[in-house]
Order: sequence, then C-alpha cells, then structure tokens
Amino acid sequence: MDVEGVNKKLLDELEEMGFPLPRAMRALYYSGNSSLEDAINWIVDHEDDPDIDQMPSVPVKIEIEDSEVSFVSEQVKLTAQKLREKSRKTNKEEDVKSASSREKERIRAGKELQEAKKIAEESERKRYIALRKAEKEEENRAREKIRKKLQHDKAERRGKLGLPLQNHASLTTSTPTVQENKKMLPGMSTEVRVNSTTKVDLMRECLRSIRRHNKDDGFKVKRAFETLLIYVRNVARDPDEDKFRKIRMSNPAFKERVGIYEQGVKFLELCGFERVEDGKYLVLPREMFDMAVFKSAGNILQSAITNPFFGLLSTQE
Repeated sequence: MDVEGVNKKLLDELEEMGFPLPRAMRALYYSGNSSLEDAINWIVDHEDDPDIDQMPSVPVKIEIEDSEVSFVSEQVKLTAQKLREKSRKTNKEEDVKSASSREKERIRAGKELQEAKKIAEESERKRYIALRKAEKEEENRAREKIRKKLQHDKAERRGKLGLPLQNHASLTTSTPTVQENKKMLPGMSTEVRVNSTTKVDLMRECLRSIRRHNKDDGFKVKRAFETLLIYVRNVARDPDEDKFRKIRMSNPAFKERVGIYEQGVKFLELCGFERVEDGKYLVLPREMFDMAVFKSAGNILQSAITNPFFGLLSTQE
C-alpha cells in the first residue's frame, strides 16, 4: 500500500466525530484514505493496539478539488459513537487508577519518611547519651582534680600558719562546701539553687539560670554561651596574654552578649576573673589562672551550646 499522506477533509470529519488526532491519522493512513467508513472500521479493528494513539509521521494532504460530502451510514455513526463512549470510559478509568496509584505512592513515601525520621531521632538520642556520659566522666575527673588541689592548698596554708596537718579523711570532710539546704549564691536569683560542693557545679548553675530565665530568647542565650566560650578558650590557649585576661565591662559587644546576664558575669568570676576599678573591668590575675578550671568551664559551655535541653528539664542534666 503506497499512501503519501492522509486526506485533510476526512481527517477533519473524524476529529469532529470525536476521534483523537493520532488515532484518526493512523486510521486514514492504514485504510488508504479510501473513505470515512473504512477509517472507522479500521479503528474498530485496531482499538486495542498499544500504539493506536501514537502520532504517525505522515503528512496531511489537502485536496481542494474534493468538495463532496463523505457519506457515512447510520451503522458507522453508531459504531463511532460507541467507540467515543468506550474511549471516554477507558480514559476515566485510567484517571481513577492513576489517582489511586499516586495516593498509594504518597502514603508509602510518608511512611518511609516517618520511619527514617524515627531512626534518625533514635540515633541522635543514642549519640547524645554517649556524649553526656563522656562529658560526665570528664567533669568528674576535673572535679576530683579541683578537690585535690583545694586539699593541697589548705594543707599548705595550715603549714605556713604553723598549724598541725590534718589527715586525709579530715581534709576530705573539710573541703569548702556549699550547704546542702540549697543556700542561695550572692547575686543569683531566688530560683538559682546550689546542690553541689564544687566550682564546676556553680558554673553549670549559672548557665542553667540564664537558660531557664530566657527560654523565649534562645538565640541570645546561645550567643552568650558562645561568647563566654571564646573568652575561656582564649585564656586557656595563651594565659600569659594580658589582653585575654582583661575585659572592659562597657565594651558594646560584651554588654550586648554577656553583660546583660548577671549570671554570665558570675560565670567569669568563678573562672577567676575579678572586678577592678569600681567594676569597670573584669581582670584575671595571672596567678589565679587554673587550667583545670578553664578546661571544665569549656566543657560545660560546650554542653550548654550543643544540648537543646540544657537547663530546661531539671537542675541536674
């Protein structure tokens, strides 16, 4: 069969009857452009072909001299109507199936997302527990080192005063303590209570107080902790540098980030800084620098920055 193209007039009539353009062009091409009825019969015979709605690569012939109206029998018209109805029904069923498939895929993706989120949360929880355990161990080591240093300093002072040395048990019980009845620290609010006997716990309580009293301003609290960490790290890295051991209280950056929190200043005082010149400066005397104290301060600040629940759940993180 040698067909150069499809008849434009027959093609228009098939489209007017409701047949898609690709299907109409295929019907005319493969029926040889013989007639509208032959084209419709071809569609009936090939409606289940997988490629029936694929656009064929054939030209459309415009035959101007052919002005006669194509005759189509009632039977063919009825057949064409049934084909259109069947096509609409098939398309509707496919749309329903497609919508159902999309909904199933959405539900499946949602379940996978929830499962992945649950796994990630569990992994983060385990990581946090491991981190807290390591921090606790580090804090205990630092606390023990400070306790031993206090014992040594006290024994040294007693020796200088000519007092008899105490035995180890006596030194342990005479370590400076904060009363267990939750005595308040000077400068702390009535809600800041002390339940421990070491400087490390006092530092941690300062940061907890800042976090608890500024729950709705997490950005400023985190910025304050990060600024304190910078001060602590600078001194720890170069304790002989004077500029790292002196802070001007009126410095705009210091006032905005740390100075607005009384407990932030108290934290630095616990590290060894002292207010001088009528409170204009915070100065750390070189002889007051203690690497163990600054290391503990850095660990506490790092925990406060990375732990989203620090100071919020209880007074004992």
